[in-house]
Amino acid sequence: MTKDAAFDTVIVGAGVAGALIAKHLTDAGLTVLVLEAGPGTSRGLDDYTRHLERFHAASAKSPESPWPPAVGAPQPDTTALRDNDGYFVQRGPNPYGSSYTRLWGGSTLHWLGVSLRMLPEDFRMRSRHGVGRDWPLDYTALAPYYGRAEREIGVSADVADQSYLGVTFPEGYDYPMRRVPPSYADRVLAAAVDGMPVTLGDEEIAIRVRSYPAARNSIPRDGYRPAGAVDIRTDDGPSVPPRQGERCQGNTSCTPICPVQAKYHAGKTLAQADRRFLTVRVQAVASRILVDPASGAVRGIEYKRYDDPATAAHTTRIATGRTYILAAHAVENAKLMLASGLEGPRGQVGRTLMDHPALYAWGLAPLDIGAYRGPQSTSGIEDLRGGAFRARHAAFRFDVGNDGWRASTGAPDTAVSDAVMARNLFGPALRAQLGATLPRHVRLSLAVEQLPDPDNRVSIDPACLDPLGNPRPVIDYRIDDYTLAGMAAASDVARAVFRRAGVTDCTDPSKGSWFPSVFYRGREFRYHGMGHFAGTHAMGADPAGSVIDADQRAWEHRNLFLVGSGSFPTMGTSNPTLTLAALALRTADRLVEELAR
Repeated sequence: MTKDAAFDTVIVGAGVAGALIAKHLTDAGLTVLVLEAGPGTSRGLDDYTRHLERFHAASAKSPESPWPPAVGAPQPDTTALRDNDGYFVQRGPNPYGSSYTRLWGGSTLHWLGVSLRMLPEDFRMRSRHGVGRDWPLDYTALAPYYGRAEREIGVSADVADQSYLGVTFPEGYDYPMRRVPPSYADRVLAAAVDGMPVTLGDEEIAIRVRSYPAARNSIPRDGYRPAGAVDIRTDDGPSVPPRQGERCQGNTSCTPICPVQAKYHAGKTLAQADRRFLTVRVQAVASRILVDPASGAVRGIEYKRYDDPATAAHTTRIATGRTYILAAHAVENAKLMLASGLEGPRGQVGRTLMDHPALYAWGLAPLDIGAYRGPQSTSGIEDLRGGAFRARHAAFRFDVGNDGWRASTGAPDTAVSDAVMARNLFGPALRAQLGATLPRHVRLSLAVEQLPDPDNRVSIDPACLDPLGNPRPVIDYRIDDYTLAGMAAASDVARAVFRRAGVTDCTDPSKGSWFPSVFYRGREFRYHGMGHFAGTHAMGADPAGSVIDADQRAWEHRNLFLVGSGSFPTMGTSNPTLTLAALALRTADRLVEELAR
């Protein structure tokens, strides 16, 4: 077994959290080794273009379709959920419906870019609503890092749209780029429902359609320079930004891959790191954390290096440093800890796995709203993310889709097939039918909060290994009544929104794309995952109820940090990336202060 030269810090994972920390440590002159399990084929513009061509050729446009896994670094695939024959070993009772990507850039390669801040009350769920648990820090403590994260990843939004439910900003603050303009569909829906009262429990809440913050380039403010496409030609060469500042062009398909790289991905941050101090080693799968049994200090990361992504042939090496950071993803972090025999205080590693189980609602607008045009989504309904009702059921938020019924039914392809095969339409009649209906397609995505449940967990089983001999994640997952009641409330609000807007409600899960079912008080809901994994190594004020402290440092291994959304004690309703980025920057500050002594 070969031992590498020592670095100041060894980071496992080249996603957003690992990239941000690597950039800030190298800016401070500290040496960093990043181990990335997957290939680096997203680094060069030519390779990135090949991924785009793969996406265009794919018959199923899933989040994974542009990003095939290596044999040595398998990843979950949502198309494997129905038959439970994918990377995850799903033990139920409910399937966990999300996926992530193991490549240079991580899951930011296929996210939508939604960059909401968490609400102040999200950090105080136990104190304020009597459910879930409190964070060891609050919104005020994290707010400066939210601002830094919004500049680091490049967020487009207007403060005037984002000041609600207690979210505040410093005097004079605004986002680095102007908001991505609301779509025509957003404006039509807003004209119909803004100010509409919704009753949840004893509260009456007025809702509105609101532009949301997006990590997609738009018009910069105050000299901010957005990062465009990146192209790293060699491991040691400089980054070449051929189209600095490319702006969102509204391709309606940006979740799997952004054709012009206007959307942020972690490779942009790694390209900005000081290459004199940064080493990125791709196709290097961390397999074991080596710990001094006497002190508990980590003394190395064992990893398996493969040359050919198509085979499992590999060599084993050890990376050493002064500090170690697991930034591999909520599931992979937990899996690596468990594979190393590190279960955390009271065996909490891997437990309280969460997501945002989500529903679709779809309908037919009375007039053309320009469906299938523009960015996939530009606005949402955010006013039901907070309130006293959270003592009884989950909060939720709506995305307003610009992509018609693509996600919910597979339209427009399925709409064409239905018109031809079921209605025998062709020629002018077919064109007239499609022209009269497709531009009127309305879609809402209803993302629902989930609380931490210790029985929802990631574990490992020696009998379930991947081709490299590493354990596959075993998932136990159940959606409880708190979230199911939130689904029921969200579904009722969606119906009311459609009625108010004159939209014919066409929501019929039995006729839509397949998704797993859950039942609540005689009602069936078909849900999908949002890719918002969280909670597997939660932070807390003391080891009795957590794995790491507020700096994301492991209680039992003081030179080991676990970063990412696995650190979240609760997750509210916001997409997790901005919050995990803010936490990563906070941890980076602590590391620079400590390592520079």
